[in-house]
Amino acid sequence: MKNYFSFQWHITDECDQRCKHCYIYSSGSKKDFQEMTWKQMEDTFYNCIDFCDVYKREPYFYLTGGDPILHKDFWKLLDLFHKNNIKFTIMGNPFHLNEQVCRELKWYGCDKYQLSIDGLKETHDWFRKKGSYDATFEAIKYIKDAGIKSVVMTTVSKTNMMEITGIIDEVVKAGVDIFAFARYVPSGGDLDSSMSATEYRGLLERCDKKFKEYEKQSAKTYFNKKDHLWTLYEYEIGEFKIPTNSEEGMIYGGCNCGNCHITILPNGDIYACRRVSESKVGNVYVDRLADVWITKMEEYREFDKFSKCSKCKLLAFCRGCPAVAKGTNGSFYAPDPQCWADENSELFNGV
Repeated sequence: MKNYFSFQWHITDECDQRCKHCYIYSSGSKKDFQEMTWKQMEDTFYNCIDFCDVYKREPYFYLTGGDPILHKDFWKLLDLFHKNNIKFTIMGNPFHLNEQVCRELKWYGCDKYQLSIDGLKETHDWFRKKGSYDATFEAIKYIKDAGIKSVVMTTVSKTNMMEITGIIDEVVKAGVDIFAFARYVPSGGDLDSSMSATEYRGLLERCDKKFKEYEKQSAKTYFNKKDHLWTLYEYEIGEFKIPTNSEEGMIYGGCNCGNCHITILPNGDIYACRRVSESKVGNVYVDRLADVWITKMEEYREFDKFSKCSKCKLLAFCRGCPAVAKGTNGSFYAPDPQCWADENSELFNGV
């Protein structure tokens, strides 16, 4: 149990992009937009605070959508955060940001603003919409000038994997504070999800080389190795060692699902992981989050069920991405399709 707890809170489905890898739009669904009322948002906020009071955790909100700024009560919610002295990250689009908006976000306590770059210009605009690439880099300037940390996240698939190192160059040039990437979870869109384990390891190796080059140059960008397969890669190259004082049965790292994170959707549904479409565990309008945590979330903490990871010495530190495993192989506990670890290797001996 970490000392913080993060709530990925989707207050609206409304969005002015139609990203090809979006969980809402990738399947071509024409469903009605979902959006919380102010009363529902207020009740949800205090439900989250109650959870943190019960479990002695520090609340941290990732406010998103859709694009959360499009909600008519967006600023009212930020005022509630401000009055309760709660820091938060916004995950949104660049189109409604300018110098004034970013200064106001900073005043309300916005800690970080996360934008997406999913390829170099032509590829990114294909993923999202024409003009999005340029608008994103323009917005990064406004965010940084306001004193908010700028974050760029990339969703990686075989479609754009050869452009990732080029994206790294561009975000460093723009002075982005934090860069990370996560893998695409197959969800019915136009992206190629056939990236092999060998190809993915090669990508990590290229990115690691690029990261180290920029670190030697004292680049200001922090490279967040978000994907847990970085642990496997760093173990292989000798940069990660299993602590000698680690206890059997304890979980020290890897996927935060079931540990320090939940997702709340605009219709109130509570998800163990937003990237796992069948991980609904309750509804915030009728359920107390503190109760859901100990009644419905246990199935995501049954680590001995991982069919491959449970036999690996890195179980307590890695476990790959169960969402990618679920999207590819149909089970949260199935092998991660991009994990290249050989089950005949020393990692699996004696486990």
